[in-house]
Amino acid sequence: MNIRSFDKEKDAEAVWEILHLVVAEGDTLVFAPYSSREKMLTYWSADDKYAYVCEIDNKIVGTFYIKQNQPDLGSHVANAGYLVHPKQRGKGIAETMCRFSLEEARRLGFKAMQFNIVISTNEVAVRLWQKCGFEIIGRLPKVFQHQKLGLVDAFVMYQWL
Repeated sequence: MNIRSFDKEKDAEAVWEILHLVVAEGDTLVFAPYSSREKMLTYWSADDKYAYVCEIDNKIVGTFYIKQNQPDLGSHVANAGYLVHPKQRGKGIAETMCRFSLEEARRLGFKAMQFNIVISTNEVAVRLWQKCGFEIIGRLPKVFQHQKLGLVDAFVMYQWL
């Protein structure tokens, strides 16, 4: 696997495909399942983020970003978001991206990383983030409108770097 910085010109279509497929599922991200290409690519590659892609055999199979979780006095804590193409799940891509992002966050000067809304029903992600060193530090009752299950809880997950 190769991880590199996202190139807006070169990578937009491949990243949009992943964003579109994952957002349309309506079970892991807070965005409406019908969110537009422009909205999602603008969000994913905004100036306040460091965006990356993960490739296997020169094909983009995942993407993630790192950003400040809060401005100013909270800027030492990173936040991140990860997506794997649905057809590529189960290959260790998310774990590779997470572990890379933790090292990259350290390199960028962050002292901790916090995930603000990990959907409780996304048990694969919760276990993976725990495997990568994150702890559940809070439960947010019924904050996510799961497209099949209705209102479900989410976790705040954290790790000191």
